[in-house]
Amino acid sequence: MTKIHPTSFVDPGAVVGDGTSIWHFCHVQDGAVIGRGCSLGQNVNVAGTVGNGCRIQNNVSIYKGVTLQDNVFCGPSCVFTNVLVPRAAYPVHGEYLETLIKEGASLGANCTIVCGHTVGRCAMIAAGAVVTADVPDFALMAGVPARQIGWVDRQGRRRDTLEECLAAEPGCTPS
Repeated sequence: MTKIHPTSFVDPGAVVGDGTSIWHFCHVQDGAVIGRGCSLGQNVNVAGTVGNGCRIQNNVSIYKGVTLQDNVFCGPSCVFTNVLVPRAAYPVHGEYLETLIKEGASLGANCTIVCGHTVGRCAMIAAGAVVTADVPDFALMAGVPARQIGWVDRQGRRRDTLEECLAAEPGCTPS
């Protein structure tokens, strides 16, 4: 059963999957798609696409052009951009760069994902990191700009090599 708090708005034309919970002061915009079994914390805005089983913490905006695959975690106040050169006097009117967050990735609190990049499957972005380039599957990223500091397996356990990540998940290969 889908739960939508009475202080939240789901526009006509938005799709919200079964079993999704939308908490206080959220806005799901026309054209947005949210999968099954998701949780949107307080003050979340969605105009993009959210897969099944995603957890989006408070104060996150999923703009048009941003796609979260299944089981993505977005920590509190993580930030997505969708325009590389924003200018108030020269709006782009819907010409947004695509950003893809692949299945199982985790984005830490207050991290920033600059538009036009892909965060790989099961990657983990540290709190406060700024992602300015594509991120490999299973990579552990930290810093400003974000740099790879290690590897994590599907469960988020730190590993020394990509091979160890893959060995922890039989039949799993990087995309």
